[in-house]
Amino acid sequence: MRRALGQTGIMVSPIGLGGMPMSIVGRPDSAQSHGVIHAAIEGGMDFIDTADVYCMNHEDIGHNERLIAEALAAHPRGAEVVVATKGGLERPNGQWTRNGHPDHLQSACEASLQALGTECITLYQLHAPDPEVPFAESVGALQRLQEAGKIAHVGLSNVRVEQIQEAQSIVEVVSVQNRCNIIDRSAFSEGVVAYCEAQQIAFLPYCPVGGRGQKEALGSHPLLTEIASRFGASPQQVALAWLLQQSPVIIPIPGASKAANASSSAQAQALALGLGELIELNQAFPTEASDTGR
Repeated sequence: MRRALGQTGIMVSPIGLGGMPMSIVGRPDSAQSHGVIHAAIEGGMDFIDTADVYCMNHEDIGHNERLIAEALAAHPRGAEVVVATKGGLERPNGQWTRNGHPDHLQSACEASLQALGTECITLYQLHAPDPEVPFAESVGALQRLQEAGKIAHVGLSNVRVEQIQEAQSIVEVVSVQNRCNIIDRSAFSEGVVAYCEAQQIAFLPYCPVGGRGQKEALGSHPLLTEIASRFGASPQQVALAWLLQQSPVIIPIPGASKAANASSSAQAQALALGLGELIELNQAFPTEASDTGR
């Protein structure tokens, strides 16, 4: 039932927890957030994705990383959880901007090490390519961080197949994190998932149950609702189960700000859709790329 985190030799739960909702606008207090993380662990999750910019603004950088470190330290199985983080964005005045300069990635990684309370980050991902910086320079910075022992493995996010290939000429890429769900199948239509499967690279879908702009549509979709009723599940659980059955390299990372939602996502790990349901879903949703973005 467990899934490989690329070719690292690390096995993790089929579904991980996305930390973002616990640290941005509308975030819960720390006690509730700790409850979310603990509920995920109790539900069988042992993989958490975060980023230095999951916060309110520049002064709040590292909020989610610190929160996760605190929650894991307070749980008896916290040390067993694999934490992946990202660098390459900034939050000036609460905005989201890209910064893939090597100097920034170096300092961002150092700050993440401190926030997470570790000497080596298991998986460090380039959050997004920076159009103002040659992609190879950003990836090269991660390669040097790996050589220095500050990060164990390198991942990418918000990338195309040709960018993955370019990065692979510089460093081993063990994971790719792009937006992907049953409504937005651009990662499939653009060949990213197929390439990851062929290369044994873990594919980590963010917004796997819709995210902004699609969450409501997914949760109220008649077919998802009807199929969910057959299994005594929720539409969101069906959407997660559908993703899991598309490829063995897929590890969805749904976010949560409530313990009940984390528990519900964890339960989807045991939901197996039949061939009939998979055919129904594939016929009901478009497969072409949709213009969503992060």
